[in-house]
Amino acid sequence: MANVIREYAAPLLEQYPALNPYVPTLDRPFFNISLWNNFDYAVTTVTQGRYVPSEFEFVEGKLLLSTFPEVAAAIATYYLVIFGGRALLKNTTPLKFNCLFQIHNLMLSSGSLVLLTLFIEQLTPMLVRHGVYWTICNIGAWTQPMVALYYLNYLVKFLEFTDTVYLVLRHKKLTFLHTYHHGATALLCYTQLIGVTSISWVPITLNLGAHVLMYWYYFLAARGIRVWWKEWVTRFQIIQFILDIGFIYFACYQKLASEFIPSLPHCGECVGSITASLAGMGIISSYLVLFVSFYINVYKRKGTKTSRVIKRAHGGVAAKVNEYVNVDMSNVSTPSPSPTPVARRRK
Repeated sequence: MANVIREYAAPLLEQYPALNPYVPTLDRPFFNISLWNNFDYAVTTVTQGRYVPSEFEFVEGKLLLSTFPEVAAAIATYYLVIFGGRALLKNTTPLKFNCLFQIHNLMLSSGSLVLLTLFIEQLTPMLVRHGVYWTICNIGAWTQPMVALYYLNYLVKFLEFTDTVYLVLRHKKLTFLHTYHHGATALLCYTQLIGVTSISWVPITLNLGAHVLMYWYYFLAARGIRVWWKEWVTRFQIIQFILDIGFIYFACYQKLASEFIPSLPHCGECVGSITASLAGMGIISSYLVLFVSFYINVYKRKGTKTSRVIKRAHGGVAAKVNEYVNVDMSNVSTPSPSPTPVARRRK
């Protein structure tokens, strides 16, 4: 890959020899810069050596949220806080945290982008040298840097619980899709860490890509900036789940066939526990069903009550999407405002 890049870039490199050190390589696809080494140095410095990514090991019971009772308690607390908080604050004045909300979304969008680029750097040499099947099914893909990134991504899932806290504080509607998705995603990431599933990078990288787009959109919406791609936020999430299911069902078939019915045609073994495999299939499948249902109700069934209400709302579909992230539609300009109703003469 590096040789191909150098071949096409040869004329430019001859004219500007100072660019030679920045030609991408297979192990350093981002301008020949080691993002992992720089990330390792930055995090080690900021934490004063308390957390060194290059020395990280996932040890169940010794790390934060590394046991099932801890995870179950955290998720239960999340639901207790949001539903209990909604009941307690029912007759109070909605609180406004627009500035803090913008910072929250900007941080999550930026953090997702950082993690995504770090994953891409680790995955590029594995995919080119070993192929897709090896990278999703071989224990060799469960490398130390990948595990460190998996754990960081896992912790971010609990940070994202604050999305719902903003909704509660501002008296926004809590939907089943939103609340279920947050709790189930945290549980999903835990099961894959414990189950040592090399395929974890597929749903995680797709999810990070969706979150870069989604949280950036929410940040812009909160600032009153119009965007044309608002509907692609939901479409991208649906595409993400379809791809997830394709990969996960393939990997699970390989595992079940190799372990229990070897007479069936299959490519080989696939690492990961049975529990993690079944959890992945079940949770990701439920996401697809919920998001497709949401998409159909909002975008396709134009005659339904839900669709009519959304179309009448200021901001239309954007307002529906913004329900999930606490954008104050009465005080913040929606990214795609609906036209002002015009009085029509009855015939």
